[in-house]
Amino acid sequence: MTLKPRIAVIMDENTSVDGTRYDMTKAYFVAIQRAGGLPFGIPYIPEMVEPVTDEFDGFLSTGGRFAFPDSWFIDGQVSKAPASERLDVEIALMRGFLERNKPVLGICNGMQVLAALHGCRLSPDLRSLGPHVMEHDKRGAFHPVAIKHDTLLSRIVGQPEITVNTFHREAVVEISDEALISAGTEDGIIEAIEIPHRRFAIGVQWHQELFATQDHPGNRLFAAFVQAAGQRS
Repeated sequence: MTLKPRIAVIMDENTSVDGTRYDMTKAYFVAIQRAGGLPFGIPYIPEMVEPVTDEFDGFLSTGGRFAFPDSWFIDGQVSKAPASERLDVEIALMRGFLERNKPVLGICNGMQVLAALHGCRLSPDLRSLGPHVMEHDKRGAFHPVAIKHDTLLSRIVGQPEITVNTFHREAVVEISDEALISAGTEDGIIEAIEIPHRRFAIGVQWHQELFATQDHPGNRLFAAFVQAAGQRS
């Protein structure tokens, strides 16, 4: 019997209230299951980091809003989000999977963590970047993203543009030599990155999991992620 790839999915929490509950959409788990993987929710327990990174096949870093280190932001800007015990566990998990050459997929907050760990820098308020920037933090809103040619994301999705949802305040604004921009919007906001020297490390700013039950071309990203996780090194 062939075992399905086991995907570690870090839990989100209710930081907007008091941080006393794990709180996230079921859509992440649906997306992984539909892509052929077995998703497991991971709580913020430091002692779990090593066994999870050793025993699981891939890591999904989910959306969330909590404070990042000041050094992750461009000069003169700092996080406006609440603190969370998620940060240290998430960093350790992501580093652990990458060091073991296991696939990592970051969504929204997860993209920002992936970028920052590879030397990119963020803005906590993308509207502060100028009047040309549209409102991205709006549930129910959609916009097109252009996918850059000759990137891993373009090979996965198979088309130059897709329409996505958008609700995020923070954004990656400076790219390091370790990362590659793989999608963006008309207003110049970076919507996807990848880390070329990693086997599979992609981050998207939009919430692809919310399309999990629809016929959406972006769902090929989950399929590629789970497939890569199944190719155990």
